[in-house]
Amino acid sequence: METRTKIVFLMHPKEFKKEKANTGRLTHLCLPHSVIHMGIAFDAHDEVQALINDPLNFTVLLYPGLEARNLSSGALTPAELGARRLVVLLLDSTWGGARKMLRLSPSLQRLPRIMFTPTGRSRYVIKQQPHDGCLSTLEATHELLLALERSGLDRYPLPTQLLAIFERLQQFQLKCAADPARGGYRRQPYSAPDERTAAQGRSGHRRSAFLRRTGIAAHATPNAPQPIPSNSTSNTSVAFGGIAPG
Repeated sequence: METRTKIVFLMHPKEFKKEKANTGRLTHLCLPHSVIHMGIAFDAHDEVQALINDPLNFTVLLYPGLEARNLSSGALTPAELGARRLVVLLLDSTWGGARKMLRLSPSLQRLPRIMFTPTGRSRYVIKQQPHDGCLSTLEATHELLLALERSGLDRYPLPTQLLAIFERLQQFQLKCAADPARGGYRRQPYSAPDERTAAQGRSGHRRSAFLRRTGIAAHATPNAPQPIPSNSTSNTSVAFGGIAPG
């Protein structure tokens, strides 16, 4: 699927090497103008620094915050880009991993930040999201492209493609989990996201407070996610308008 925007997945090594259901890699395969760079600190990463320092690029970091420009509100316009290409860096890691990647990369800290307001909750059935405002990498990219098109910054010609592939990935995992002949898969149905308990403790409260301040939490649940078809072992799933775990 062709896009004008170049999306750069900065993938934590744990996601790159160990994650079985890596939606970042799956998303990359759907977007010919995207690229994956693995690492934790990127100030000495030649390819990433070349993208940041290229005057023909308008490079931003997808990471929510009070200073982030919300694409869903039209906070970034085509006129600001001019003839430059929009390059979006996306941290592909867990919440804690993404914070560490940002802390160790001052060059990323200095970039303009963008975010989006999620149109609904995550569709992820086979993973527990730490908060209602968290999305998988694939879903975050889908929401990003929706917001870019609404802002007139790009075209999103196939808005159902990524979500359809995401559903197929989960259906395969659910099928394997239900097959008693396959070892290594869970042997109990996945619970509905509405029944799951968000992360507690200091980190959970800190995350919830952050999402409330940025306005993401207030918009994370109004629209129910598309259900997984009824022939599976579960039915629904649990965005961070920037950090995209999984």
